[in-house]
Order: sequence, then structure tokens, then C-alpha cells
Amino acid sequence: MRIQISSRTLQSDFVKKVAEISGQDLLACNQCGKCSAGCPMCFAMDLLPNQIIRLAQLGLEEDIAAANTVWLCASCLTCTVRCPRGVDLGRVMEAIRLVTLRKNIDYVGASSIPGETAGELPQIALVSGFRKHTA
Repeated sequence: MRIQISSRTLQSDFVKKVAEISGQDLLACNQCGKCSAGCPMCFAMDLLPNQIIRLAQLGLEEDIAAANTVWLCASCLTCTVRCPRGVDLGRVMEAIRLVTLRKNIDYVGASSIPGETAGELPQIALVSGFRKHTA
């Protein structure tokens, strides 16, 4: 797989929006991997949290959109506590979700949940899940 990196991707609207919404300096991350080493959800993610921030640094929005990592992030802030550079990766993940959802791309649709499953789930879980995963 060949990745094209240019000044256009490094300074794209996506990179600017993620930095603006999260309030984080994406370039502060030096890829130590402590965020990924402590993440309790890494076992289910197709890309590690530090890989997501690297892709965000490089402006590779399509690669991030193809991954499930930002949607599986539990926002537990273990990554933030462990980061030696003080990067709040939870805020970055939330910013990436917001940028994606603002494009009206739903990650989860209500019609995709079987009726018997929806009836068994706590309503508050459904509401919070749809707030996180739909536009």
C-alpha cells in the first residue's frame, strides 16, 4: 500500500478541524505507544490509538474513516493519563467522530438492530449509543 503525503494533506481542513475541536496539538504526539499499551479496548480495534493519531497528523482522513477504532474508543481517558506529552487522545477521538458525523455519515442505523435485541437493551444505552454513532 502506497500512501501519498503532501503539504495539502498535512494542512488539510480535516487536520485543522480535528485540532480546533479537540484543542490538542496533534504534532505533540511522538508515537511512544503508551496510549495503545494501556487501552482496554485495543483487542477489538483494527488500528491502535497511536496509529489513529499518526494518520490524523498526516491528514489521512479516508484511512481513519475506514477503521473502527474511533467508534470503539470508550473515552476512558487511560491514554490521556499515560501520555508523557499531555495529549488528550480521548478528545482527539471525539473530534474525529464529530468531523465524521458532521458529514452525515452514520456508523450505526436503528434499523440494523434486531427488534428482540433492541427490546432487551437499556434505553439509556441505546440513546447514548446513537448520540455517539449517528448524525
